[in-house]
Amino acid sequence: MTKTLFINARLIDPEANSAAPGALLIDNGVIVDRFDSPTPQGIEAEVIDAGGKCLAPGIVDIGVKVGEPGERHKESYGTAGQAAAAGGVTTIVTRPDTTPCIDMPEVLEFIRRRANEAAPVNVLPMAALTKGREGREMTEFGLLMDAGAVAFTDCDHVVANTKVLARAMSYARSLGALVMGHPQEPTLSKGAAVSSGKFATLRGLPGVSPMAERMGLDRDIALVEMTGVRYHADAITASRTLPPLERAKANGFDVTAGTSMHHLTLNELDVADYRTFFKVKPPLRAEEDRMAMVAAVRDGLIDIIGSFHTPQDEESKRLPYEEAASGAVGLETMLPVLLRLYHSGELELPTLFRALSLNPAKRLGLASGRVSKGAPADLVMFDADKPFVLDRFKLKSKSKNTPFDSARLQGKVLGTWVNGTRVFEA
Repeated sequence: MTKTLFINARLIDPEANSAAPGALLIDNGVIVDRFDSPTPQGIEAEVIDAGGKCLAPGIVDIGVKVGEPGERHKESYGTAGQAAAAGGVTTIVTRPDTTPCIDMPEVLEFIRRRANEAAPVNVLPMAALTKGREGREMTEFGLLMDAGAVAFTDCDHVVANTKVLARAMSYARSLGALVMGHPQEPTLSKGAAVSSGKFATLRGLPGVSPMAERMGLDRDIALVEMTGVRYHADAITASRTLPPLERAKANGFDVTAGTSMHHLTLNELDVADYRTFFKVKPPLRAEEDRMAMVAAVRDGLIDIIGSFHTPQDEESKRLPYEEAASGAVGLETMLPVLLRLYHSGELELPTLFRALSLNPAKRLGLASGRVSKGAPADLVMFDADKPFVLDRFKLKSKSKNTPFDSARLQGKVLGTWVNGTRVFEA
């Protein structure tokens, strides 16, 4: 029997903006029917009783760092896939900032083969925008797209040469490729550890003004206007960056924007006395910026939320704050951490899953991210109210660098399904 019937579920539907009782029928990895009744009768299928818990489209996480090739001791496709499944993430979109970076079709094909062998979830790789992520010469977009690249980015290595970036965007436009930028003025932000301001001064740490992000986005949007490329800003974190984003969308440019789970739930004061697990890139902002990001997600100005999963070993984090590596793991913690915004009344569940599942799937042209008839059965079941204390040593990632160690969280993933196959059970 290939059919599975989920009954007594609270269906989180980001398309219809609803959270209501219902049931789903799955057959051969696809949602074949949906019922408003939580207990439909007369259907021959294996029954899974959700017991009133939430059933939502699986999370599509854009911008995940995996250590293969080059840093497998930090994270492998096996451990990243297990962490994703435990966090309700059914598709991970991986970054090309590996060693060597993913700038050739041969490397990309190796990545796809390793991911298919080791990861229980869908893995979609991005490729580098320029060779070696050095900002001098564009990669072979056409060959990389044929090998499976879903987008092109140099990650946090901002292309400083505007002429090179303009050429790359023009070429990407001719192929219909998606370019993902990291809005940051590279000279201003070089060497910065925190956001500039009173806190940075009191701690004696090198800071960068949020205006560096605004300036980076202004340049990228000007190039989008010039080339007509499909563009996604990976991490908008400062309130000053929102007006140009709003203007770009109002002008009809093909622009979307993301933000990170950390910039929605933490602020610069969480760094406290040089806590390096809170060092992320871009750095944590002021509370006013955090609140502006939440409002932008609620209003739809910011389209996508990502974990920005960046595994780092203990040695690279147990250093003076200025020297410590940036980044935090987030695949397994993203959903319970973001449920803080639901419990505080700042975001409704359909709004949250619009940014976690529907919008990233739409941006990449995927059929997932929905609980509608005909969509892939990529699903997450979770108890939004179950409290627990996070123990970082129980995370499935190889690296344990989370800022939420010992945090009191509310919301547990109970099960994850990819193409109708259960890949995680709590």
